[in-house]
Amino acid sequence: MNLNANSTKPIYIQISEWMENEIIADRFQSDEKVHSQYQLADLFNINPATAAKGLTILVEDQILYKKRGLGMFVKPEAKIKILEKRRSETLAHMVRELVLEARRLSVTEEELIQLIKKYEEEQM
Repeated sequence: MNLNANSTKPIYIQISEWMENEIIADRFQSDEKVHSQYQLADLFNINPATAAKGLTILVEDQILYKKRGLGMFVKPEAKIKILEKRRSETLAHMVRELVLEARRLSVTEEELIQLIKKYEEEQM
């Protein structure tokens, strides 16, 4: 993954989201050690303090836990927490924005549902 330095989203948020995506994709398993701030800094060519800030978010969100002297590890319930958070926050926000835009464009509920179904079929 490449970080987007031109994004309005801070790099440390992009780091935390990347790590969440890795957990969702099962590239990091429950109780598995994750990259250190220095490894992330090397991987993404960023300041270690920025990487640390991204990891701290995940610790605060109870996605990762620290083992003194050993590093950070994925909490057993991390994947479930991430999925729940994204469903309740991210997806809800996206749906809200989609419905508002559909109203502005005078798209009916039925038309919107058909567009969603069409897109879903194209992805299969």
